[in-house]
Amino acid sequence: MIAINKERARPVAVRRRNWLASALPALIVAIPLILFVLYPLIHILGRSFSTPDGLGLANYAAMLGNERFLRITANSFAVTIVSAALAIVLAYAFAYAVQRSTMPLRNLFRLIAVLPLFAPSLVQAQGLVLLFGRNGLINRSFGLSIDLYGYWGIVIASVLYVFPYAFLILSAALAVADARIYESAEMLGASKWRAFRTVTLPGTRYGLAAAIFVCFTLVITDFGNPMVIGGDYIVLASEVYNQVIGQANFEMGTVIGMVLLVPAAIAAIVEKRVSARQFSLINEHSKPLIPQKDRLRDALLLGVVLLISMAILSIVLVVVFASFVHLWPYRMTFSLRHYAFDVQNGTQPLWNSIYVSLMAAGIGVMAVTAAAYVIEKFPSPAARGLYFLSILPAAVPGMVLGLGYILAFNNPANPIYAIYGTLLIIAIANVYYYHAHGFLISGTSMKQISGRFDEASATLGGSRLQTFARVTLPLLFPTLVGIAVFFFMRSMVTLSAVIFLITPNTQMAAVSVLYLQDRGATNQAAAFSVCIIAIIMIVLLAMRLLLNATGHRHISLIR
Repeated sequence: MIAINKERARPVAVRRRNWLASALPALIVAIPLILFVLYPLIHILGRSFSTPDGLGLANYAAMLGNERFLRITANSFAVTIVSAALAIVLAYAFAYAVQRSTMPLRNLFRLIAVLPLFAPSLVQAQGLVLLFGRNGLINRSFGLSIDLYGYWGIVIASVLYVFPYAFLILSAALAVADARIYESAEMLGASKWRAFRTVTLPGTRYGLAAAIFVCFTLVITDFGNPMVIGGDYIVLASEVYNQVIGQANFEMGTVIGMVLLVPAAIAAIVEKRVSARQFSLINEHSKPLIPQKDRLRDALLLGVVLLISMAILSIVLVVVFASFVHLWPYRMTFSLRHYAFDVQNGTQPLWNSIYVSLMAAGIGVMAVTAAAYVIEKFPSPAARGLYFLSILPAAVPGMVLGLGYILAFNNPANPIYAIYGTLLIIAIANVYYYHAHGFLISGTSMKQISGRFDEASATLGGSRLQTFARVTLPLLFPTLVGIAVFFFMRSMVTLSAVIFLITPNTQMAAVSVLYLQDRGATNQAAAFSVCIIAIIMIVLLAMRLLLNATGHRHISLIR
């Protein structure tokens, strides 16, 4: 009888060991996500309910009953909806021109479209102030009195800020198409406009959904542009800063943070549900669509692209120009004095940004690759939980995450306090703020590697670790380089995720741009922006040469 019970118990023990073997990697990889994403969010949620009388809804009641807060909320949605809509329309036209026309210089225009990604997130407002501010170049040169401070200034800056993100998504959506569908539409007598409405637009609806989500989230959580060009027009993101830094009112800051979190989370859920319905439009029988010449269409699209490109270039070039001017706008002679960086901390913020970006690139690659590998190779219920944690940061505004780090880790009793106030905690904040994007890139590439490699390695006696090191990593190499570049670029230019975490010793270059611009040191702010752009372009060039040297010439670094 005892022997029979042992036989029955043995399969249960085996199942438990197998479950543990598959779930344990997911649990290990999930620990830092729980610590650096979920834990800070729980602290924000708890602090938002904290009142002098204990936990309650008094903070929310005070905010919802405050006419100023309701007006600021309405301001945020007014800016976000209009900015996102304009950015989507312009980016779609630009992407369509690049992917579906035969206009000249398409590769050059593609580069111009992504140029804002190389600059601090507030450079759009910075350029607009230099052009149309009270002492702006255009206003002074032509005797105009254009005033962009306020609603329209934020909208225009926000459109230019999110345009490259929308362009990249929509360009990818328009890059592939089945020519047979368009041939059928033509044979049935459909006009080009009708083919666009009934074939092209429906075929890119999932790209549109993703672009809308990204633009909505980026605009409503953007902090830099409203601070520089907003004037008296306050939005939620700048109000969080005012409450926390200006008034040390953490309770109200967390309430506004939660208000910011809700629409971002809803947008993420809606986008995810829409994308879940996506199906493949290309199969083995598909015929690639090759754009045909159409002089009228190409001329119209070229005109649109030229106008958008001029707007993008004018913003960047005027910032570069201002950095070489002796004293804007009163003494417009050439000077290099602003690159001496004779301000507080000198060039240290630039070096800090480089150190943080390098750390974020290294930590980010390891974090997202580990998460993608575990989810792909160790399927289990725990892996599904890991997937949720991996994409959760996509719905978390940077300022909310940074505020959560203050509340969660600025406590000597917390072991993480040992790195609080250091460059490392800033790098970690950047990694987990951008974790979802890097994870999706890594996961997509991981899925393209056939499981037969693992089977062949196991047959030859290789362990999982050996297979990962000798097979998976070499195949993922170009993707890993791209992810490292992504984390480096984002860490160099980000503002909202680190604004609450910096100290005098850990000042970041992008934050220096904001502070210098705020106190009227326009030329030196421009010089910092130019240095950030130059550093990113140097790194991009170096990584491009590395990929070319390893035979990966056609792999894009900008994703």
